[in-house]
Amino acid sequence: MPDMKRTHYCGELRLADAGKSAQLTGWVARRRDHGGVIFADLRDRTGITQVVFDPKIDAEAHKVANQIRGEFVLVVSGTVRERIEGDLLFNLGFEHETDLAALHFSEELRGAFKANGHPLAQNVEMLNRGEVDKWLMTDRTSKRTYVIKMTATEVSVYLGTINLNLPTGEIEVATQKLDILNVAKTPPFLVEDDIDTDEEIRMTYRYIDLRRPKMQKSLAIRHKAMLAARKYMDEQGFLEIETPILMNSTPEGARDVLVPSRLNAGNFYALPQSPQQFKQILMMSGVDRYFQIPRCFRDEDTRADRQLEFTQLDFEMSFATVDDVLEVTEGLMKRIFEEASGISVKIPFPRLAYDDAMARFGTDKPDTRFGMELADVSDLVADCDFKVFKGALERNGQVKGIAVSGGAAFSRKEIEDLTDFAAIYKARGLAWIKVTENGFESSIVKFFSEHTLTAVAERMGAKPGDIMMFVADQPRVVADALSNLRLLLGKRLGLIDEGRFNFLWIVDYPLFEWNDDERRYEPFHHLFTAPADESVPLLDTDPSAARSQHYDLVINGIEICSGSVRIHRWDIQQKVLDLLSVSPEEVERRFGYFIKALQHGTPPHAGIAPGLDRIIMLMTGEENIREVIAFPKTQKGLCLLTGAPSGVSDEQLEELSIKVDAE
Repeated sequence: MPDMKRTHYCGELRLADAGKSAQLTGWVARRRDHGGVIFADLRDRTGITQVVFDPKIDAEAHKVANQIRGEFVLVVSGTVRERIEGDLLFNLGFEHETDLAALHFSEELRGAFKANGHPLAQNVEMLNRGEVDKWLMTDRTSKRTYVIKMTATEVSVYLGTINLNLPTGEIEVATQKLDILNVAKTPPFLVEDDIDTDEEIRMTYRYIDLRRPKMQKSLAIRHKAMLAARKYMDEQGFLEIETPILMNSTPEGARDVLVPSRLNAGNFYALPQSPQQFKQILMMSGVDRYFQIPRCFRDEDTRADRQLEFTQLDFEMSFATVDDVLEVTEGLMKRIFEEASGISVKIPFPRLAYDDAMARFGTDKPDTRFGMELADVSDLVADCDFKVFKGALERNGQVKGIAVSGGAAFSRKEIEDLTDFAAIYKARGLAWIKVTENGFESSIVKFFSEHTLTAVAERMGAKPGDIMMFVADQPRVVADALSNLRLLLGKRLGLIDEGRFNFLWIVDYPLFEWNDDERRYEPFHHLFTAPADESVPLLDTDPSAARSQHYDLVINGIEICSGSVRIHRWDIQQKVLDLLSVSPEEVERRFGYFIKALQHGTPPHAGIAPGLDRIIMLMTGEENIREVIAFPKTQKGLCLLTGAPSGVSDEQLEELSIKVDAE
C-alpha cells in the first residue's frame, strides 16, 4: 500500500516553497506529453498544481505516468521548483553595453518580439528572481511570460511557462515517485467551470460535478459561514440545542412532508417546516438564548431560490424586543459575509415599513440597488378621458407607473414584449407615454391635458428621452406587474451593480390579511406573531388595521429571513385564534400541547431564521440555489443521483398499514 500522507494541498504551494519536498494527492485534471516529458495538472479541493514526470529525474515515475488519464487518482512525491523556461525564442545582440532600464524600453527588443510572433503590449513588467542576469518579463495584457537572460551585449529570450491564471502558477513539482491509486472512466463532462452541460446530467453525476473548482469553493464558503455563525452565536451567549426532526403536523403555511409511523398505524409524523414551536417551548423552559442550524422541509414546488429541504440559521431570545433581534441579526450577517467571503458589511441596516415598500416598489422584497420606483398618479389622472384609467379608478383600483431612463428609444416591438410580460402578472395592458424634447408622444396623450401630462412626468421624475409606463388595475395586480417589470428592466438596462450588497429590513407588517373567497381573516405570517403593542386594542375593534411585530431581512431583492416577536400571553393568543376562526377542537388537535405550555409562565420572546442556502447563493453570485447545495433536488423534487423518491416493497407498505392507489 503506497504512503498516502500528503504534506501539502495542491492549491497551497507557492514560489517560497521552491526547494522543499512535497507529497500531493488528487485527481488528474489534464495530462500533456511534451516530447518525452509528461506534464499533469493535479487537482484537489484547494486548487491545481502542475507536476512533471521527467525520465531524467525518475525513469520509473515517467514510465507509470504514461498510463495516467483524466480523473485518475494519484499520489505524487517530488521537489517543488520554480517553473523552468521553455523554448528559446530568439537572441538579440547589442553593439554597446545595455542595462535593464534601457532594455525595458528598447524599441529594438519590442521589434524582435514582434518579428518572432509575440508582439508586446505597453503593460509589461520586469521581475528579478534573485539572479542578476535572469529576469521574468510579464505581458499583463496577453497573460504571457518570458524569461530573459542577459549579458552586457546580448539578450536571450525564452518562452515563459508561468501560468498567471493559477495561484500555483509559478511553481511545479518535479516528480520522483508516482503511485496510481485508482483509474477512472472518461467523465460525461469536463471537470471545469463554465461548462455547457445539461443540469440533469450534472445532478446525475453529482460526485463528478462537485469536483469542479466553483462547486468546491461554494462548499468551502458554506462551511466558513456555518463556522462563523456558530462562533458569533456562542459569543452572544446562545446555546446550540437540537430539536426533533419527527414531529406533529402544524400549520406553517406550506404542505408538510409526512412520515408514516409503523408503531402507530394510520398516524404520521411531519418533518419540521421550521423549529418554530420547539424553539418557543425552549423559551418557556428557561433557555433564554437558543440557536441551531437545522434542516427544514416543505412539500412545495421548487424554484430558483427554494428547495424541498433547506437549512436555516435559527435563533430565539427571551425578554427581547424587535430592536434586540435586529441588532443580533445584523452582527450575524456582518460576521458571516466578512469571514466567509470577505464582503464588507456596514451596520445598522436601513429599515422600511411594509406599506412604504409596497408603495415605492410594489413588493416587500425590493431590490434597492437601483431606482425606477413606482409612482402613484391616480389623483392626477382621476378626471382624464382615458377609459382604461378611469374604469380602474371607478372600481377602487389605482394607476401607477415607472419612468424608464432612455426608454423613449424603445421600439414598438420592445414595448409589445414588455406588455406581454406584464400580462403574466394579470395586467390587462401596459399604457405608455414617451417624453421627448418636443413634448409627449403616445396614442393616448389626446386623453390628457398638457398640464396633467406635465404633472405626471414631474411626479414620476421622467425627463426627455424617458418612457413612462403605467398599469391601471386593482392594487395587487398593479404591484405585481410593475414590481416585476421594474426588475426586468433594471437587469436588461444594466442598472444593477452586481458587486453591491444592499441589506434592508422590512418592518411594520399587517397582522392579518382578508381572504375574500372564504370571508375570513388569515395570519399575514403565522398564528403566533405578536401584534404591535398599540394594535392590541384593534383586535376587538378593527383587526384589519392591526400591525404586527414581524420583520424580514432582504438582500438585493431576495428575502433572507423572517422573524417576529411571538405572542406570550394566552389571552392575546386566544383572541387571535378566535379572529382566525380556529375552533377549540382544531387548536387542541394540532397544537394543544403548545397552548398548554403557553399558560405556564411564558416570557416575552422573539426570534428569526436566516436561510443559509440563500445567503451562500448571494455571496457566490449564483442565481440558482441548487448550485450551493451539495445534493439538491430537481424542480420535480427528484434526486437524480440516488433515484429518490422511489417505490418500496409491498411488505414495507403492509408494515406501515399503507395501501397505495397509484391512479
